[in-house]
Amino acid sequence: MSSSPRNISVTLLGKEYVVACPPEAEAELLKAAAYLDKKMQDIRAGGRIIGAEKVAVMAALNITYELQASQAAERQVVNSRLDHLSLLLEKTLSE
Repeated sequence: MSSSPRNISVTLLGKEYVVACPPEAEAELLKAAAYLDKKMQDIRAGGRIIGAEKVAVMAALNITYELQASQAAERQVVNSRLDHLSLLLEKTLSE
């Protein structure tokens, strides 16, 4: 059963944000915020993008790309495993 949300403070590019979060998700939220802050810091340190909003958009695009690439790789592994299991099943049924 989920508890009522608590206000959690996270810092992104030196600015504090308060986010409502269920207590059981707090650790993951803090981990996600730290990851996002690192991505934003890296983009800003590159010096080619100016402005927190543009940095945030680029970080979001980069993280979305990472997520999609990870999901595609995972799908490929699952499909390969399913193909292998299908072959084993066909072999077993034909015997």
